[in-house]
Amino acid sequence: MGTSITIRPPEDYLLPRDTCSYGYFVLWPNRWLVPEQALLRALSLAEGAATARISQPGASPGSPLRVRFDRSLSRIEQGEARALIARMLRLDEDAMHIKGFHWVDRRWRKSGRGRLFRSPTLFEDVIKTVTSCNVAWPSTVKMNERLCAVCGRRAPSGMHTFPTPERLARTRAGTLRGRCRVGYRDQRIIDLARMFTRGEIDEAWLTDPATSDDDAFAFLKTLPGIGPYAAGNIMQLLGRYSYLALDTESLRHGRTVLGYEGTDAHVLKKLREHYEPFGAHKFRSYWFELWAWYETKAGASPEWDRDKVAASFTASKF
Repeated sequence: MGTSITIRPPEDYLLPRDTCSYGYFVLWPNRWLVPEQALLRALSLAEGAATARISQPGASPGSPLRVRFDRSLSRIEQGEARALIARMLRLDEDAMHIKGFHWVDRRWRKSGRGRLFRSPTLFEDVIKTVTSCNVAWPSTVKMNERLCAVCGRRAPSGMHTFPTPERLARTRAGTLRGRCRVGYRDQRIIDLARMFTRGEIDEAWLTDPATSDDDAFAFLKTLPGIGPYAAGNIMQLLGRYSYLALDTESLRHGRTVLGYEGTDAHVLKKLREHYEPFGAHKFRSYWFELWAWYETKAGASPEWDRDKVAASFTASKF
């Protein structure tokens, strides 16, 4: 029997809503179990890989999360797993934080939306952002599946973890291009992994309230393969929501949902003006508008099947 732990989330936390809130929840090594409304996730821990099954048996906001693992964990590993799960589920954003967003944008108060799912580590968030640039969503899904299968660690359940920076730092570009199908991103992924292993990307500095959003954004744009769109996306994954991540999907949203007309530059200008009143929460307001449109196309996100939804969104980015 594997280890089981209980995690008490913020009083407003609801696992299906707050997990199925951003496209990374359907990217490997995450697996959302629709019938059980639970999340499977392989984690790299101190003594090896382990798969966590995360559920909320009470099925009500704030009820405890139950986490069952496919092997026994040491006390050190249990603490490590708690920290990784807390980051992934945004358990650091308490109910008052989410109420602050709802005060700025009241459209999401009734649904309770406010948290965006992310990865257990910043490294994984950065690499997944790179794999989502200049590509249709099904290819992003396939890249991450292959990265895990080829370079991840195998848990007792058979699931593979996302590769560690150390593993990708020593992987050949040809392996990433040929076996993981990452295309031109091969060397950029290796360079980013090496920067993480050398401590050149300081998550503590990037998340420190004393570091301004402008400084964090400027630093992110210096990283290999990280342009304004990718930097804006990584900002929200860091918990900084004052920047937008605008791309072709944003243009589609501006034209088809908000009714903007004109050149791309004009539509982008109108989008920035539209979200400016939401200030420090503007990415959230933008994202949940997008997410609501996705759900009109594919149904409520906690009911999404990964393979079916990947086929549905051939041109979209989650």
